[in-house]
Amino acid sequence: MGIKILDKINAEQTAKLAEKNFPEFSTGDTVRVSIKIKEGDKFRIQDFEGKVLAIDNGRKNVTGNFTVSRESYGVRVEKLFPFSSPNIQAIKVVKRNPSRRAKLYNERTFCSHKAVRKLVKK
Repeated sequence: MGIKILDKINAEQTAKLAEKNFPEFSTGDTVRVSIKIKEGDKFRIQDFEGKVLAIDNGRKNVTGNFTVSRESYGVRVEKLFPFSSPNIQAIKVVKRNPSRRAKLYNERTFCSHKAVRKLVKK
């Protein structure tokens, strides 16, 4: 009985997710995610632009997530966005980059190596 209820809820959530019509993107692409942020009693929309490092559990699944990473003032910032989040207003693909990997977690270490190389050269 409990499994049937969970299947019903899962089906409703996937139907809502299909209505959002997010563009097709993959790892390595640069995307701009518009997020609804609450400040006090007002809402505003803020964009977060960066490279997609990973897509977990698929975009059609209710539990699907994607990780976006960018560098801001010399500090790497990563955010994990669920596809089913009501706070995501829009996703726009800025640049397409083909990648050979499903998860680009090695980008984290390459960034620090580049910084070390710059310090050594100077």
